[in-house]
Amino acid sequence: MNEQLFNQLKEMDFKSSDTILIHSSLKSIGIDGTEIIDTLKEYFKDGLILFPTHTWAQMDATNNKFDRDKEPSCVGLLTNIFRETKGVYRSNHPTHSMAGYGKGAKEYLKGAEDDLTPCHPNGAWGRLSDVGAKILLVGTNFARNTFIHAVEEKIDVPNRFTLEPIEFELKINNNWVKKPFYKHWHPEITGLSEYYVKIEPEMIEKGIVKKGYFGNAETLYFDALELQEYILDKLKDNINYFTT
Repeated sequence: MNEQLFNQLKEMDFKSSDTILIHSSLKSIGIDGTEIIDTLKEYFKDGLILFPTHTWAQMDATNNKFDRDKEPSCVGLLTNIFRETKGVYRSNHPTHSMAGYGKGAKEYLKGAEDDLTPCHPNGAWGRLSDVGAKILLVGTNFARNTFIHAVEEKIDVPNRFTLEPIEFELKINNNWVKKPFYKHWHPEITGLSEYYVKIEPEMIEKGIVKKGYFGNAETLYFDALELQEYILDKLKDNINYFTT
């Protein structure tokens, strides 16, 4: 365990019983990855730790066989260290899987093979606001805030997915099962996540998003439900807020 990291989590007012989702840049933290994971496990010993373990970068129509036990995450070294940690459970989604450790991890993450969009409202991403989750962005910004995708899915923001689903094969109970899934891509919109940064300064100014440190990395942290409510108000006024 790293005492500096432990104290920094305390300074950000996290509780040991929190459900916390972490987007991370290991390089920016400047501390050994295993030591980081051990510290998180100790600090959130009564809660649930979640990391994205996305595979959207490599999974497509030609590379369409997803094995959650073997497929590496495309969103950072720390996510791969975490998913290989003993006791971690990974959801079975071909592009937007999530891994969890702690209280109720398996129960929270099960059933992802039925979520045919990347961040379905009833899936692990969409329910972050329902379970009172906190989100911590470590060394990154809102361009990597996947939860905003889930908020947009809740009200069917248009032009977010591939025009047609892609047939993926998922390993389910040691059998390969074919299922159609949509990916985040639309011919009219490129670099979708980059648009999310536009709301970041406003949310910091209003105190919805707070700043801190984790190791050497600057962090942004916030409550998922509070963020969702603010963004939904924006989208109700202009459903294309993030693409105009």
